[in-house]
Amino acid sequence: MKTFILLAALLGVSLATDNIEINNQGNDGGSVHQTVNIDNHDNIANVNQYNGWHSWNSIWDYNRGLFAARLMSKRACVVSRMNRNVVPSLAELSKVSQEKQDPNAPPPQSLMYTVSQTRVKNVAQFGTHIEALCKGVPTFYAQEMQGAGLFVNLQGCTDLGILRFLGISLCGSIGC
Repeated sequence: MKTFILLAALLGVSLATDNIEINNQGNDGGSVHQTVNIDNHDNIANVNQYNGWHSWNSIWDYNRGLFAARLMSKRACVVSRMNRNVVPSLAELSKVSQEKQDPNAPPPQSLMYTVSQTRVKNVAQFGTHIEALCKGVPTFYAQEMQGAGLFVNLQGCTDLGILRFLGISLCGSIGC
């Protein structure tokens, strides 16, 4: 009986996690490497982009409806609400990220956020996963810009491309 429980526990753990790696050619000819780790048990996705100084890590907490991005070049973290109308579910994220890229696919949807100048005092309020990501660096809250269009000044924005289906721009003076 103990063997059955151990086997079932190990099988459950292995089924609860998806790991996806994607290598893309960047716009500047450089290599961009992204990984996606999905924990179905905790409803968390961890997306990491390895691109030298422009690297970043992010946590997508589907239970709390929040995402956080740690920006290496800014030495800061940004936390915001997840737009569930645009952000794919964990199942969709897993499925889409494993599909071969279609060169004729429409451009990805984009979201634009304004980053507050006020530092978050208690990162723990966002849960253990986001706290672990942002611990030890200045953390700021961002709010999605509704109806952002051509009249928005895009200077000072940091762009995060989540795989090939979601673009995120974090705009404002991010940092200490």
